[in-house]
Amino acid sequence: FFSGYYFVSYKISLGYLSFCSYQNLLLFFFAGHGNHKENSPFLNSSEAGKGGDYYDRNLALFEEELDIRPKVSSLLGKLVNYTNLTQGVKEHEEAESTDGSKKKVSKSPSMGTLMGVYLPCMQNIFGVILFLRLTWMVGMAGVLQSFLIVLLCCCCTMLTTISMSAIATNGVVPAGGSYFMISRSLGPEFGGAVGLCFYLGTTFAGAMYILGAIEILLTYIVPQAAIFHPSGAHDASSAMLNNMRVYGTVFLILMAVVVFVGVKYVNKFASLFLACVVISILSIYAGAIKSIFDPPEFPICMLGNRTLSRDQFDVCAKTIVKDNITVASKLWELFCHSTNLTTENCDEYFLMNNVSEIAGIPGAASGILKDNLWSNYLEKGEILEKAHHPSVDVAGQKNNLHLYVLSDIATSFMVLVGIFFPSVTGIMAGSNRSGDLKDAQKSIPVGTILAIVTTSLVYFSCVLLFGACIEGVVLRDKYGDAVNKNLVVGTLSWPSPWVIVIGSFFSTCGAGLQSLTGAPRLLQAIAKDNIIPFLWVFGHGKANGEPTWALLLTALIAELGILIASLDMVAPILSMFFLMCYLFVNLACAVQTLLRTPNWRPRFKYYHWALSFLGMSICLALMFISSWYYALVAMLIAGMIYKYIEYQGAEKEWGDGIRGLSLSAARYALLRLEEGPPHTKNWRPQLLVLLKLDEDLHVKYPRLLTFASQLKAGKGLTIIGSVIQGNFLETYGEAQAAEQTIKNMMDIEKVKGFCQVVVANKVREGIAHLIQSCGLGGMKHNTVVLGWPYGWRQSEDPRSWKTFIGTVRCTTAAHLALLVPKNVSFYPSNHERYNEGNIDVWWIVHDGGMLMLLPFLLKQHKVWRKCKMRIFTVAQMDDNSIQMKKDLATFLYQLRIEAEVEVVEMVRNLSLHSIARLESLYSDEEDEGDPVPENIQMTWTKEKCDAEKRNRGSAVGSFRDLISIKPNQSNVRRMHTAVKLNEVIVNRSHDARLVLLNMPGPPKNTDGDENYMEFLEVLTEGLERVLLVRGGGREVITIYS
Repeated sequence: FFSGYYFVSYKISLGYLSFCSYQNLLLFFFAGHGNHKENSPFLNSSEAGKGGDYYDRNLALFEEELDIRPKVSSLLGKLVNYTNLTQGVKEHEEAESTDGSKKKVSKSPSMGTLMGVYLPCMQNIFGVILFLRLTWMVGMAGVLQSFLIVLLCCCCTMLTTISMSAIATNGVVPAGGSYFMISRSLGPEFGGAVGLCFYLGTTFAGAMYILGAIEILLTYIVPQAAIFHPSGAHDASSAMLNNMRVYGTVFLILMAVVVFVGVKYVNKFASLFLACVVISILSIYAGAIKSIFDPPEFPICMLGNRTLSRDQFDVCAKTIVKDNITVASKLWELFCHSTNLTTENCDEYFLMNNVSEIAGIPGAASGILKDNLWSNYLEKGEILEKAHHPSVDVAGQKNNLHLYVLSDIATSFMVLVGIFFPSVTGIMAGSNRSGDLKDAQKSIPVGTILAIVTTSLVYFSCVLLFGACIEGVVLRDKYGDAVNKNLVVGTLSWPSPWVIVIGSFFSTCGAGLQSLTGAPRLLQAIAKDNIIPFLWVFGHGKANGEPTWALLLTALIAELGILIASLDMVAPILSMFFLMCYLFVNLACAVQTLLRTPNWRPRFKYYHWALSFLGMSICLALMFISSWYYALVAMLIAGMIYKYIEYQGAEKEWGDGIRGLSLSAARYALLRLEEGPPHTKNWRPQLLVLLKLDEDLHVKYPRLLTFASQLKAGKGLTIIGSVIQGNFLETYGEAQAAEQTIKNMMDIEKVKGFCQVVVANKVREGIAHLIQSCGLGGMKHNTVVLGWPYGWRQSEDPRSWKTFIGTVRCTTAAHLALLVPKNVSFYPSNHERYNEGNIDVWWIVHDGGMLMLLPFLLKQHKVWRKCKMRIFTVAQMDDNSIQMKKDLATFLYQLRIEAEVEVVEMVRNLSLHSIARLESLYSDEEDEGDPVPENIQMTWTKEKCDAEKRNRGSAVGSFRDLISIKPNQSNVRRMHTAVKLNEVIVNRSHDARLVLLNMPGPPKNTDGDENYMEFLEVLTEGLERVLLVRGGGREVITIYS
C-alpha cells in the first residue's frame, strides 16, 4: 500500500499550497510577537561615534549569514585571480473494462487449422508476382541470386511469424489482427503508426493486384480492348500506362461496389479464387515434368545474338520462297524498308548477322540451367541478347530498336528485392481470423508456419524449374514479346498456356477484392480505438457495421496506386509498409521477452528475443536494400503519425511493452542518479512549486505556473505541490478533484511535470511533508517556488505570514534554493512577448550563482528572449569600485553570460523621502540617542569581521557583540539598510521588466518574524515585478567547460 501510494503521489505535477487563503498559508511562516516597537528610526551620533564604521561596513539585512554567504567584492576578487579552481570531488485502452464491454459474443467458433489459417494464408501469400514477375526475376538475377532473394524474403516472414505466434498466443486477439497485437504490445503510438502503415500497405496491395489483373487482361487475354494505341514506335509504354489507368480505375470502382453491396459474396468466392491459384501452380509443375521428354514448341527468333519481338512478323527468315521465287520476308521489309531484296536502306546489323531460331522452352533435360545460374542485369532500353550466340557486333539503326525485345526498366538486385517481397506477404491472414478458430493459440502458429514453409518451397522449386526449363532471353522477356505475346510462365504450363492466364487473372481479381475488404476494416478498428482523433468518422458505417466511409477512403488511396500505373513501381511502395509492420511485430516480441513482464506468457514456446532481433534487422535491411528513399518516406510517415498520436491522440493505457520499457529505463536512470548530486555544470533548478487553491479548488495564482514553465522550458523536473487542510480519509475525494484541477491548469500553462496534493491537519505540516518527501531518488527538487503572502499586514490572522516564514526556514534547513515571485499577477503570460527591456540582477551577497543562472534560463523562453540583462552590485567605502567592475565583467565573460555591469556606491545620507518612510515605520516612539549615520555600506565578509574583532577600541568589540545588540537597535539598522537599498534599486530599476534580489534569511529568534516581513516589504516597495532569490548553499554555475 505504501509503495503504491508513494508512486501515485510522485506522479503528481503541479501542487496546491492550501485550501485556505494565502494569508492562512503564510500563517506557518510568521510565528512571532509582531508588536515590538523601535525607539527611533535613526542611529544617533553617539552610536556612530562609538562604532559607526563597524556598523556601516555591514549589510544589516544579511549580517547573520555573512559567514556562509560572502560579499560580492571578495568573491569576485578570488574568482578572477584563482585560475585553477577545482570543481570539487562530487560528480553528478482507456480502461480495459470499456474494451471488455465492447467484445462481441461470437458464435461458437468452429474453424480448424486447415480452413481457418493454412488456406487463407496460402491464398494471401500467392499472388500476382508469382505469375507475372518471377520468371523475369530469375532471368535477370540468375538462379543463384534468385534463391538468395527468395531466402531473404522468406526468412523475414518466417522470423516475423515466430514473433507473431508468440504475441498471438499471449491472450485473445480480437478484430484488427496485427494492429491489435502491435498496439497492445507497443502502445497506442506505435500501434497507430504501424496500424496505419499496415493499412496503407494493404490498400496499395489492392492497387497492385488490380494493375496485375489489367496487365493480364490487356496483354494476354484481349489486347484489342486497349483504348490508347501508340502513335509511334516509341510510344508503346506510355499508351500502355494510360490504358492501365483507365481500366484500373474502372476495375477499382466495380470492386468497391461489390465490396459495398455484399462482402459475404467476396468470402464465398474466396475458395474459388484459391482453387484458381492451386490449379495454376499445378499446371506449372505438370508442364515442367512434361518438358523433360516433350518440351513445348515456342521458337525464339534471333538476329545474331539479339532477340526479336515475334508479334510483328510470322516467318523467322530474311527471305522466303514463294512460287519458286525467293522474295523478301516481312522481316526484310521491317529492317530494309523495301519489298524487294535491295540493301541500300538496310540496317547494317541486319545485313551482317544471320537470323536463327532457338527453342524458347528447351526443357528440364536440356542443361540450360548452367546458362541461367548467373545474373544478367540490364539498363533501361537495352536489347535482350543471348550470350555466346554467334553475332557480328556492329551498330544498328536506332529507329529499328522497336523490332527487338528491350528492357523496360533498369534492374539490379535491390530493385528485384523490392518487387518480389509482396509475394511473401499475407502471413497475417490467420491472426485476423482468430475469433473464428476453435483453438486460435494452436492453429495460428501451426497454420501460418506451414503456409510459409509450403509457399517457400513453391517459390524455391519454381525458381529452379524456370532456370532449368526456359531459355534465358525468354526469362528476361517480361511481357512475352519473343513468344508471340504469351505469358512466359504460361509457355511452360500444361495442358495450355490459357490455364495460367485465366487462373492468374481470377486469382488476382480475388486478391484485390480481399484487400479492398480487409483494409477498410483495419482502418475502422484504428478509428474505433480513438487514438487518432481526425479518423473518428471512419469508425462509423452501415447499420450492419460495414465500414462505408473507410471503404471510400481506401478506394481513393488505391486510386493513387492505380494512377502510378506500373506494377514495378507500386510493388516497392507496399513492400515498405509491410516491412515496417513486420519490423514492429518483431520489436514487440523482443521487448516483451526482454522485459519479462508478468503478463507475457505465450503458449507458443519456440521463440527467442534473438530471433526477433534478427527478424527486425532483416526487415530494416530489406527496406533500405529495395529502396532507401521509399524506406525514409515510410519511416517519416510512421514517425509523423507517432508524434501526432503522442501529442494529440487520446491517452490510452494498454499495459504495453513501451510503458514497461520506460519504467525499466526510469528505474535504471534513477539508480544511476543515486550515486551523487549533479555536478555544477549539470545543475538546473528542479522546481517544487507550492501552489494555493481557493475554497472552490481553483488555482489562486496561476501565474506561478506560468513563471515555472518559462523558467523550465520543458527541461528538468517540475513538481507542483499543494496542501489541503483536513483528514485524509474524509477529504480524499477533494484531493483527487484538486489534483485534476491542477493537471488541467498545467496543460493550459504548458507545464510538463508532476502533481502532488497532500492532505494534512495543518497547512504548515503539509508543506513540510512536501519539501521533505517530493521526488524519488536522484530526481528530487532542489528549488522551492513560494508565493508571497499578499495582504498579510491587513489580515487579523497571523498564520499566513507565519506559514511563509516557516517555509523559508524549512527550505533553508533542507539546503534548498528558494524563489519568491512578488506581485506574480503582473508577470507576463506565455502569449506575451517583451521586445525590449531589462532583467536587473541586484547581486548583494554571493548565493551560489543563482542570481546569474536564473536570468539566463528565463531568456531561453520566447517571452524574455529579447530582454537585456543588467547586473548591479554594491561597493563598500574601502572597495575599489572601478577594479570591482572590471573583475565582475571578467567573471561574466568567463561564465559566457552577456550582461551590462554596474557597481553602485551608496551615498552617505538618506534622502528626505527615505527619512519620512523610516519615521512612518517607527513613529510610535523615538530614541533621541540614535543619530542618522553618515554613510551606509552594503556588504560584509568574514575577513572584515575578523579584522574588526581585533579592533578592541570600538564601541562594539566583536561581531558576536553586534549580533547580541538588543533587538530594537538591530531592527532599526536593518530597516535603515532596507530603506536605503530600496531607494537605490527603485532609482535604477524602476522600469525593469524583472528585478532579481538576494533574499535575506529569517531571524533565528522567532520574535522578530513580523519585523522580517516588514524588511522584505520595504526592500521591494515600488517595484512592479520582483523575484526574491535565496541560494541552497552550493555553487550552481561555473566558469569551466
